Amino acid sequence: MAKVVCVGEVMVELARGNDGRFGLAFGGDTFNTAVYLARAGIETAYATALGDDAYSAQILDLAAHEGVEREAVLIAKGRVPGLYLITTDDRGERTFQYWRDTAPARSLFEFEGWQRVAEILVDARATYFSGITLSLYSNVGLGRFLAALEMAGERGAWRVFDGNYRPRGWGGDVARARMVFAEALKRASIAMPTFEDEAALWGDASPHATIERMTTYGVGEVVVKNGAGGALVYAEGRIIEVPVEREVRPVDTTGAGDSFNAAYLAARLKGASPEEAARAGHRLAGTVILHRGAIIPRAAQEGIPAH
Repeated sequence: MAKVVCVGEVMVELARGNDGRFGLAFGGDTFNTAVYLARAGIETAYATALGDDAYSAQILDLAAHEGVEREAVLIAKGRVPGLYLITTDDRGERTFQYWRDTAPARSLFEFEGWQRVAEILVDARATYFSGITLSLYSNVGLGRFLAALEMAGERGAWRVFDGNYRPRGWGGDVARARMVFAEALKRASIAMPTFEDEAALWGDASPHATIERMTTYGVGEVVVKNGAGGALVYAEGRIIEVPVEREVRPVDTTGAGDSFNAAYLAARLKGASPEEAARAGHRLAGTVILHRGAIIPRAAQEGIPAH
């Protein structure tokens, strides 16, 4: 049984290169994290639903190549995965466009076989999910997923939540997003938000305000990512500022937060302190943003200290 199960959606990615042409790849926030966790030597599985098309087959092949287990992937006949397009400005900041309304991942907890997926989550050492994950599901699917998180918590498993708020995914319904995020936070043991996202959804004035709000839900460990401003970590009743070790000019910030979360979680699972884990997160994210695409070549990660 996998130590960590990441839950969400893998999509077909089209990213525009320097020559103006678009290259095809695959990605999705929690899938990116799953890949980096597996590369860190953490036994990792991915939970999603895909189609029976050629692109879904390529996604499964990529997961296998990266060492990400696939026992929690359901296959929906006649369906195809979602698609997103990335354009990047001269500062490395990216803009996304999505075509995903009929993606099978949205019905993961409604397809035949969803109970087995829920059992895999409950039995895992940790479940990792995001606000994007939550935005996918209907009320029925969301209820089943939250119930699985509760059962996992009763077993002492980690439930790791990255807010990753994207207004478009919620159809502009801020009230629903806040309600669902609150339910997730009640069940989370570790929260790994990005301050910019939390400010957009909740109006938080500072990373400290984000920590204060999240701890009211009972979250015991909070890591607020703040780009070049570093990370603010709350753990064991105290707050620690962890600055980035070196500032770099990003080529593409896609996957920065996803890779940070993977390095942090991998380090914590291996016994590192929250501060050490945050430094590991900065190191990996600082390397990822020097390359195009969310999942960088393995060779580019060589030599990065684990923690």
